[in-house]
Amino acid sequence: MFSVLSYGRLVARAVLGGLSQTDPRAGGGGGGGGDYGLVTAGCGFGKDFRKGLLKKGACYGDDACFVARHRSADVLGVADGVGGWRDYGVDPSQFSGTLMRTCERLVKEGRFVPSNPIGILTTSYCELLQNKVPLLGNSTACIVVLDRTSHRLHTANLGDSGFLVVRGGEVVHRSDEQQHYFNTPFQLSIAPPEAEGVVLSDSPDAADSTSFDVQLGDIILTATDGLFDNMPDYMILQELKKLKNSNYESIQQTARSIAEQAHELAYDPNYMSPFAQFACDNGLNVRGGKPDDITVLLSIVAEYTD
Repeated sequence: MFSVLSYGRLVARAVLGGLSQTDPRAGGGGGGGGDYGLVTAGCGFGKDFRKGLLKKGACYGDDACFVARHRSADVLGVADGVGGWRDYGVDPSQFSGTLMRTCERLVKEGRFVPSNPIGILTTSYCELLQNKVPLLGNSTACIVVLDRTSHRLHTANLGDSGFLVVRGGEVVHRSDEQQHYFNTPFQLSIAPPEAEGVVLSDSPDAADSTSFDVQLGDIILTATDGLFDNMPDYMILQELKKLKNSNYESIQQTARSIAEQAHELAYDPNYMSPFAQFACDNGLNVRGGKPDDITVLLSIVAEYTD
């Protein structure tokens, strides 16, 4: 299942790959005087893709995502619902999907501060807790906010979804994975009263938060663990080298290529995936890819004109 998410009128003046800045207002550090924005395309596969079971909307299996634009910032996020709830008759995608839709609405309504992505996550989670319709589930979450004017990227990551920032063909920023123990990431949760205190639950405040400057032409890849468990950074960078310009079609094609490769590797029993290597590091004899839902949002920092 492939979808494109693009917002705003954006003009990228950076030549990708070689990081050659051609914006006349760009200084030696790659910064310009105008506002910045994100050109974003998304692609994903549900774990049951081969069975033809795909969900509608910005949900791939139990994963969910959003891209939202406000006059002060571009905001995007991904979430991975915990599949174990299905054993209890609960659709795991309901929690992750509702969480992301609520974040999207908060951004569009301007109920957020660009420098505080944890605040977006906190407000959204609180709304879910107060929902009159019972909602059960767990989910990881990663929120990325580009402040248009300050040219700073603010992030909040809870669990094992995450992001990469690539500049000049190298990873210059990367989210830190949060795990309680092997294959048990930090996560938000809502459990039935009888299970409270038993179901693992973390506070949004536990999310790892970072802020840093970005440059025109920077590539931001935000994804759920279905990507990172199956593709190491060097493979992702190889795919990103194919992104030679910032037009929508090129970003779409590259996002799809990354998601498709991760999906293929997930079903290779002989492949030593990052997940298998992590399992071996924890004393488990595991080999092969990790079949999972995969969500990829690929963005380029570009000059924004309203």
